[in-house]
This record gives sequence, structure tokens and C-alpha cells, in this order.
Amino acid sequence: MTFMLTRVRVDDYEVWKRTFDSDPAGARKTAKGHRILRSAEEPDELFVQVEFESPEDASAARDKLLGSGILDRVDIKSGPTVAELADLVTY
Repeated sequence: MTFMLTRVRVDDYEVWKRTFDSDPAGARKTAKGHRILRSAEEPDELFVQVEFESPEDASAARDKLLGSGILDRVDIKSGPTVAELADLVTY
């Protein structure tokens, strides 16, 4: 599994979420799914995890996202970073 991970701060979650769902950059066309986490202490801080089949798909999505300028609308704390699963344990 390969992921694109981004940590952002948004002004208005609902407005951001509508834009995220519409995927204007087309970055999630090949995605298998995504997860959005909100900081419990600062709900305007988000952690976005998008899953892809391969590193190539994730890198292509990252390039689309960066090239689109859509990230100019948020305060980027880190990412987007392409990462591969190293370990997974569930209890």
C-alpha cells in the first residue's frame, strides 16, 4: 500500500471538505480510498491520508495536486508526501 499524506490547517472545514470532495485537481482519480483526521485540540488542523495502489499512482497524484495550485488555499503544515506502508498492527 502507498499513501499520500498531507497535514493542513483550514479556515472552514465544511468549505474545505466540499472542495476536497469535488477533487478539482483530479488527484484522487486512481485512489483506493482516503481518511481525514481532525486534531482533537485544534479542529482546523487536518491530517489527510489518501491510499493508492502503487508509488507511481501516488506520485502522479501528488504532482497533479501540486500543479493545480489548490493547495494555495490552505496552510500546509507538511506534505504532500508519498509514503509506503512499513508495518500494520491491529488490536
